[in-house]
Amino acid sequence: MTLTPDVTDALKGRIGELRSKWGWFVGLGIVMLIVGVIALGNLLAATVASVFLVGIMMLIAGGFEIAHAFGVKTWGGFFWWLLSGLLYAIGGLIAFNNPLLASAVLTLLLAASLVASGVVRAWVGYKHWSRNGSGWIIAAAIITILCGLVIAIGWPTNSLWVLGMFLAIDMIFQGWTAVALGLALKSGK
Repeated sequence: MTLTPDVTDALKGRIGELRSKWGWFVGLGIVMLIVGVIALGNLLAATVASVFLVGIMMLIAGGFEIAHAFGVKTWGGFFWWLLSGLLYAIGGLIAFNNPLLASAVLTLLLAASLVASGVVRAWVGYKHWSRNGSGWIIAAAIITILCGLVIAIGWPTNSLWVLGMFLAIDMIFQGWTAVALGLALKSGK
């Protein structure tokens, strides 16, 4: 694909804008690294924080769905939209009232999701066995399935720390990414 001169100039302009903000990327990355390491040091608190975040999102989504139900009263799906919004809101309230129960449920769902997505990827890799890279797809799928099984085997005890560990690792990787991007922008690469 060839870019037109107008598109190329626009991209250079955007990169130039970002290059002048390289320090913000580095600063954000350092903050995320620090918070990620703190979360790694107290996985229970990080788990509870992640459950509260999910609870907040469920409450917001539930509120909007309830409002949406009243906005589409004549559509015929009012009751279903209202019920869906109420269930979301109740789920959010449960996350706040009993974060340990919510973390257990979310951890079990995470394990099931990992196993299911691993099985699907393994099937895709198997169906495309004759193509280059299919072995990598199957290998990654096996690792995903094993991760899900390890989480499921340790459930419910590990629900006190698994979500916090995922959150901490994600913040650490996002932090390193932001630092690397900021330093790359500074050096002009």
